[in-house]
Amino acid sequence: MKISLTGIKPTGNIHIGNYFGAIKPALALTSKYFGVYFVADLHALNSNPSPLELQQLIYEVAASWIAFGLDTEKAIFFRQSDIHEIPELTTILSAVTPKGLMNRAHAYKAMVDKNIETGRDPDDGVNMGLFTYPILMAADILLYDSDFVPVGPDQRQHVEIARDIAENINRIYGKTLKLPEGNFAKDLKDIPGIDGRKMSKSYGNTLPIFCTEKELRKQVMRIVTDSTPPEDPKNPDSDNLFQIFKLFGSSERVEEVRQLYLKGGLAYGTLKQELFETMLVTFKPARERFNYLMENKPEIDLLLAQGAEKARELGRPVLARVRKAVGLDR
Repeated sequence: MKISLTGIKPTGNIHIGNYFGAIKPALALTSKYFGVYFVADLHALNSNPSPLELQQLIYEVAASWIAFGLDTEKAIFFRQSDIHEIPELTTILSAVTPKGLMNRAHAYKAMVDKNIETGRDPDDGVNMGLFTYPILMAADILLYDSDFVPVGPDQRQHVEIARDIAENINRIYGKTLKLPEGNFAKDLKDIPGIDGRKMSKSYGNTLPIFCTEKELRKQVMRIVTDSTPPEDPKNPDSDNLFQIFKLFGSSERVEEVRQLYLKGGLAYGTLKQELFETMLVTFKPARERFNYLMENKPEIDLLLAQGAEKARELGRPVLARVRKAVGLDR
């Protein structure tokens, strides 16, 4: 089977935007491809988290994906920092990567633009991890001869840069690295947050999946609605609450609620309570599995260690091929 690679940055507080926008589509690819998934803890260092914070985030994201159904027997799941071949390949790739390519990377450009707007030095707050992270990401992709990288349209540059770097290696040293393809989810829509904007932790508008029931209900009840009385008709297509509800309700129930919106007679508070209860039912198995794993972290460590050994077996021949091509080995 062809290989599909997914990197998961440990950011914590997994929410329904993460699930519907990234996790569920990525796990669905295992029906077509051999899945390689990793926790991108080296990338997380760019924000300088405390050691305790980073470890907690790693456990949370690993437990989340396993709880959602990532089968570590049928796919490879590991921690990025356990793959010692990654830093070496990153160094080799750096030698063929033009600085101009890094200057055009979205994350770096966004920070530079923000600094200029606020009158600061263009490179204020920019560390080399942030500046060169596309090279590390290219190493992540290229080390396993990845065929596909599932990303949203706003992340396609990551795959394009990896291809550019691989093409540089192949042009200078002969065909050495496989060129990956981006598996772009063109029809994927942003999941709305409780305030109507894109759901994002930076906006504080999320519906976390693994929080307590009390915390989840509080967030659901905070979903922004208008002041239309219950008896009056409402427009479901422009209503934030309905857009979130239809992610969870059965097709029959969603249509029923839609008709109640159009005819009038449904109170927002009633639908919020139904959404809360539906979410609890939907995510009950995942929440139970997540809580178990977080209370038994050695099990997570074991699964990630086993996955790392499989990943290294997959990556060693590729690094050996690169080392020979560039003259580090005979």
